[in-house]
Amino acid sequence: MKKTILITGASSGIGACVAKLFLKQGWNVALIARRVDELKAVANNHENSLCIVCDVTQEDQVIAAFKSVVNHFGRLDVLFNNAGIFTPQSRIDKIRLSDWQQSLDVNLTGMFLSAREAFRHMKLSGGRIINNGSISAHTPREGSAPYTSSKHAITGLTKTIALDGRTLNICCGQIDIGNAHTEMVANLIREGGAAETMLVSDAAEAVLSMAQLPLTTNILSMTIMANKMPFVGRG
Repeated sequence: MKKTILITGASSGIGACVAKLFLKQGWNVALIARRVDELKAVANNHENSLCIVCDVTQEDQVIAAFKSVVNHFGRLDVLFNNAGIFTPQSRIDKIRLSDWQQSLDVNLTGMFLSAREAFRHMKLSGGRIINNGSISAHTPREGSAPYTSSKHAITGLTKTIALDGRTLNICCGQIDIGNAHTEMVANLIREGGAAETMLVSDAAEAVLSMAQLPLTTNILSMTIMANKMPFVGRG
């Protein structure tokens, strides 16, 4: 039986690239995002795809989406917990409360809700949850308090899920991606906040390598980044 992956934030960027790669590899792929036309464009009428419009910040929509995926494909093997946003860069004294709350709603609460539903459906047969963290889970950009705080929190969420799932054969790991050339990073480049990038397809291949591991093995944390990204070292 074909394995099934559910990808949140699958309408663009890393999520879209991951969805296309897994479809190419013969997986059943459930694509979740808020924009139906973009989801359909990514899926391209592939027979192993299922597109579901879902706002990951809305509990009832997330619950319904996961039920639909399991009913349609009969199983859920992997969740790529990918949906996220980057609110406008600003120094902390200038950040609006609404931007702070939106970052936490999407990047953290949305990831919690998706992981919770995946965990519920994986309890009997095991599975794998891959959370999309960020280099910002380790080192921030300037003016990124909401985003960086949410990504640091994901690390704690990942470790807790891994611990909770240990006896249930549920693996949970985090992939921290630095400067894959997505639309979001392109915007940062235009604002002078990033320079060196890598192909999004390289990040997608890393997700595939994590997903293909047997459930006896877990990658708790993986960092993949553009080689010339100024992440390590000190001034």
